[in-house]
Amino acid sequence: GRMTAFDAVLLGRKPHMGWRASARDLRLVEAALRHVGLSHLALRSIDRMSGGELQKVCIARALVQEPQIMLLDEPTSSLDLRNQLEVLRTIRHVVEGHGMAAIMTMHDLNTALRFAHRLLLIKDGRVHALCTPDELGPEVIESVYGVAVDIVHHGRQPFIIPKDI
Repeated sequence: GRMTAFDAVLLGRKPHMGWRASARDLRLVEAALRHVGLSHLALRSIDRMSGGELQKVCIARALVQEPQIMLLDEPTSSLDLRNQLEVLRTIRHVVEGHGMAAIMTMHDLNTALRFAHRLLLIKDGRVHALCTPDELGPEVIESVYGVAVDIVHHGRQPFIIPKDI
């Protein structure tokens, strides 16, 4: 049959399970679905889910593995603006609620500035800068990307604006 969101998340428990899921395994799956805001879709088939919902299922599946660190490769790359924000808020909620870390690759600097506690900029395969969003200056961006930028603030939030459009 079709795989439900619940089943897909339960697969994350596979390394910890015997022949059948324990009550604890099932509780962890329920809690993970609740943390990513998908309790109401637990029994929906994953082939009937949106890209944003599937991303949240993947985060929940990672969560039930009880990791200390989650590695995410461009977790918002195929999502529209609303789903990008929802997935990133979900990751932030999970990280803050579980005392864990998330390390993610991301090409959108403004989104990274909005959600990251620390930024690691890589150029030619080497670490070029490691800083907080507040410490990131236009000269660092220019040296990594070869683009002159201004950094402006909207409220307390910094935004990177390219100079030559």
